[in-house]
Amino acid sequence: MENTENTTNLIKIPIEDEVKQAFIDYSMSVIVSRALPDSRDGLKPVHRRIIYSMEENHLSAGGKTKKCATIVGDVLGKYHPHGDASVYDALVRLGQDFSQRYIVVHPGGNFGTIAGDPPAAYRYTEAKMTKIAEEMVEDINKDTVDMIPNYDDTKEEPTVLPSKFPFLLCNGSVGIAVGMATNMPPHNLREVASAISAYIDNQNITVDELLNHIKGPDFPTGGIIFGKHGIADAYRTGRGKILVRGRFNIEVSKTGLESIVFTEVPYGVNTRTLCEKIGELARDKVIDGISAINDESSDRSGMRIVIHLKRGAITKVVINQLFAKTALQSSFGVINLALVKGRPQILNLKQIIKCFVDHRDEVITRRVTFDLNKARAREHILEALITAVDAIDEVIKMIRSSRDETEAKARLMQRFGFDEIQAEAIVEMRLGRLTNLRIDELRKEMEEVKAFIAHCEDLLAHHEKILAIIKDETNELSEKYGDDRKTDIVAGEVESINVEDLIKEEDMVILISKLGYIKRVSVSQYKSQGRGGKGTISAKLVEEDYINQMFVASTHDYLMFITTEGKAYWIKVHEIPEASKTSRGSHIKSLLAVNANEDITTIVSLKEFSENNYLFMATANGVVKKTPTSDFKNAKSRGMQAVRLDEGDTLVSAILSTGKDELLLVSRRGQALRINEEDVRPMGRSSRGVAGLKLSEGDELCSAIRIHTEPDSKILVVTEKGIGKRVDSAEFNAHGRGTGGQKIFGNVEDKGEIIGALCVRDTDSIMCITSQGTSVRVEAKDITVQGRGASGIKVVSITDPDYVVGVDRIANDEDEKK
Repeated sequence: MENTENTTNLIKIPIEDEVKQAFIDYSMSVIVSRALPDSRDGLKPVHRRIIYSMEENHLSAGGKTKKCATIVGDVLGKYHPHGDASVYDALVRLGQDFSQRYIVVHPGGNFGTIAGDPPAAYRYTEAKMTKIAEEMVEDINKDTVDMIPNYDDTKEEPTVLPSKFPFLLCNGSVGIAVGMATNMPPHNLREVASAISAYIDNQNITVDELLNHIKGPDFPTGGIIFGKHGIADAYRTGRGKILVRGRFNIEVSKTGLESIVFTEVPYGVNTRTLCEKIGELARDKVIDGISAINDESSDRSGMRIVIHLKRGAITKVVINQLFAKTALQSSFGVINLALVKGRPQILNLKQIIKCFVDHRDEVITRRVTFDLNKARAREHILEALITAVDAIDEVIKMIRSSRDETEAKARLMQRFGFDEIQAEAIVEMRLGRLTNLRIDELRKEMEEVKAFIAHCEDLLAHHEKILAIIKDETNELSEKYGDDRKTDIVAGEVESINVEDLIKEEDMVILISKLGYIKRVSVSQYKSQGRGGKGTISAKLVEEDYINQMFVASTHDYLMFITTEGKAYWIKVHEIPEASKTSRGSHIKSLLAVNANEDITTIVSLKEFSENNYLFMATANGVVKKTPTSDFKNAKSRGMQAVRLDEGDTLVSAILSTGKDELLLVSRRGQALRINEEDVRPMGRSSRGVAGLKLSEGDELCSAIRIHTEPDSKILVVTEKGIGKRVDSAEFNAHGRGTGGQKIFGNVEDKGEIIGALCVRDTDSIMCITSQGTSVRVEAKDITVQGRGASGIKVVSITDPDYVVGVDRIANDEDEKK
């Protein structure tokens, strides 16, 4: 028997063409129906269906919540024929305040945490719309958007929501399609509303001009954005890379140990995974200096990730390692991809705003048209009602004499010229409307309807008035729901970022002991005392150690150390470990590459390295020199030569100068020489210097200071026995360098040799430190002004064998601090 093959229903095509077409169809389905947001309302289909379903079920912000299982089931059954997990996950995300900048679902129960804890099952949780969600569906029943049949043609669903709220810009979007992805950051509603208003006022506005309104992304988890280059790229081209760091502060325990406390993390970071990673890096010694990490976050206190440091750990080093090796510094790759008229498109900032404004333009136009048609229909009915009431006796007689409603309507239409709609309204009219009061109400309503019709027609005739409504409604949203920025933006390119941008600028007292221990303590820990006070303990030192250097500087200053070998080193003040008043501190050799036989003799702080500023140095033997600070910009912690010292000579003083200052050189036995700095020519780092103050036998130089010209500025000198005084600088005449100068303090044999001199103002405070670590802070104005030969008054009360080793000035005047 011959086999015959029926080929009438077969279409032969190459398999590669079929696979290619099938993949394209699948890709477009994912792109359009699942993964990418619509540029108009900013929603993916699943989010749109969730909000619309909640609106249909009257889950308003002012009502009760309903089980999420009910919401998920309603969405699945009516609009979204996919898995329940996809709907519930989307619902939960809309209610997470760490995922959405402005939540549109009010959560009831466990909706998950930023630590990665999953939400409870949907049979336990509840939800309802927020007020912002209500703004997104407002006017949806006024034919403002197109409706399409659902998947089984039993209901209709919106193709887009009216969305008065600019969801796409304010909440962003994340989605992975096939061959493309979107990653749009959230923004601040107030800034977005301002940008929308600016666009409506000038539709030729540039992206760069819009940047004056929207400063950058505003993440719900806060953090700090570094650099504006990535923001500008993202807004101009639709793509960019934004560097975000967590926000932290430094805390010091009662035992003097430091902790780094992160209160904000970059957007999208799982804090549990982050803590586990930091713990792993600490155990493997990849990041050294961490003793423990605790996640102390709670709903009441907010985020608090505490990283405890080991004693002696350099805080800045640990912070930089955390940023370099963990998600505490993350890049947010901006991809502004959204659907525009059903097609995926990369959008710049102006295009995103234009899509929203165009959408709202259409929505408001359709809303006004809907209201106009409704008002015209009401006007049509009112005309008939008023006519009928004016001839009510005839109308009643006509209706009563008719066999049925059909005949009554026909006779009314013939007699009064009504159409069928008007006649129906007359027949259905209640008898209560026959009173004079009801007649007046009808005529008043007619006037209001006519006025409303005129208003709607005016809006439709003048497009600029529609745009004004968009502007007003958006600004109203901003006033109702807007808030301050959560994410700060630090200017400057990524390459130039320094951790000190996150460190509070404040004055610090830097203390160095004879055995090389160094620490910094905030000046706020030292309370002002009366003159002659005994002070407080500033350091608990080991046996035979004592404080021999003290300095006051800002956390953002460079701190330059000059050693007994004439070498210069510098670090930032905030790189010195902060400690409590009573702790010993860290050894200086853990910060600087100082040789074993080197001691720190002089410290100077400076804001920057410049050719116009000089480091003026003076040695114990009275030798002076000045060198531009720019020569030391590469010194850092490894050091470089600053001055060549004679055998047995040491550097005792180094100050910042302009090259043209009036200077005062003070010796330990009470001599002072006023010179003009121009008498000392600039020299290289390796030079020896020139003669400054001519010293008598047994005397040595102790200080070099710059004389200030303010009327309340005075010279302060303090001796090793705690005696001090202020002297007017006008009492010292300028002399040539290399001379012996004039008397500045009398009776050093009984009062003690001078250990330091300062130029102070009445508003300043004075900080003194003794060899045993006792410190006292007094007001400069409490120290009397005396003549050159006077022997001073008691400033610090000390007992043998203790003695004063350091004195420095704290500026209390805000203008001077700046």
